[in-house]
Amino acid sequence: MRRRMIIIIYILVGAAVGFYYLPLLWGVINIKFNPALLVFLDIIIGAIIFWILSLPLVGVTEKMIQRVEKELTKRSPVYLFFGTLLTIIGLVLAVLISIPLWRTNIPVINNILPVLLMIIFSYFGFRIGTTRLDDWRKAFSHVKTSNKNDGKNVIKRQDANYHHYKILDTNILIDGRIYDLVKTGFLEGTLLVPNFVLYELQYIADSGESIKRVRGRRGLDILNKLRNENIVPIEMYDGDFEDIPEVDSKLIALAKKVDGVIVTNDYNLNKVIQFQNVQVLNINNLAKSLRPRVIPGETMTVVVVKKGTERQQGVAYLDDGTMVVVEDGRYFMDKQVEVEVTSALQTDAGRMIFARPLHSQRGIDEHTAHKDKTKDNKK
Repeated sequence: MRRRMIIIIYILVGAAVGFYYLPLLWGVINIKFNPALLVFLDIIIGAIIFWILSLPLVGVTEKMIQRVEKELTKRSPVYLFFGTLLTIIGLVLAVLISIPLWRTNIPVINNILPVLLMIIFSYFGFRIGTTRLDDWRKAFSHVKTSNKNDGKNVIKRQDANYHHYKILDTNILIDGRIYDLVKTGFLEGTLLVPNFVLYELQYIADSGESIKRVRGRRGLDILNKLRNENIVPIEMYDGDFEDIPEVDSKLIALAKKVDGVIVTNDYNLNKVIQFQNVQVLNINNLAKSLRPRVIPGETMTVVVVKKGTERQQGVAYLDDGTMVVVEDGRYFMDKQVEVEVTSALQTDAGRMIFARPLHSQRGIDEHTAHKDKTKDNKK
């Protein structure tokens, strides 16, 4: 159906070209004919010529149309609306400026310059309409809210610590825990996913390395789950900061622009954001704060799974992944042992707990120690 429509359009354009321009050709070669019949022949000849041209060009034209359709479907209605509106305004301004130019008799100024003005003004109108979407939204929402409040003051922010937009970075989507956090209902406001983050995820998903490809696809799957389940509002940010090359710097600029909070699990990005006077929600910090607290003297039951760095140490892990270093734990490999906490150490990598077996000071009986020493001497 689409191919037929393209061919019909080619034929109609050819008929119009034949109607307007073939009479000039007949005048040049001095052919005289019945005017009514000549008009009919002009239309038919033009239509036939463009129909022949459409046969090799219909495939290329169809691909171009599909590409344009694909690009338009990616854009939000707000992007298309303001882009079209500002383009029309630019064309209207260009026409108004061109009216006195058309009345001049200077060849270049009365025909070429107006066309250039239309192209330039429409381009800048489109760019202004599509790159300042947040400003247009704020302007329209301010007018709408002002009308509703009948001149009363509008409260822009409910609280100093409240930020409406929670901006998701690439790593937090690949990590996947943001989906579980959203399902709990502890994250308020609107999730904002910038287009440059989406493009980076797509680039990672198309990578030649299998590990990167899996990570990128996981991030896209998490994003689709968040959008499809509609647990919290989620929006796409269509704008870009073309003068900023790095995605992390773009996130910081966007957070300042929309007064949002960056949600991430990137340790380095978290450090950089702290110097930029931008608020950040770090999932890793949240996970650390929710881990169960332990105090010296508390007892727990663990399974020693491997040897420690010191000669007689053993290593066990709690359910949340916290490492427990057990004194003399090598004598209890793959066994459950009740231990007493002696101290705890908090590091950037996580928390480490130091403990010793509860049933004795050394944590082993003399018989077990004697057996292991005998084995070592034989070796």
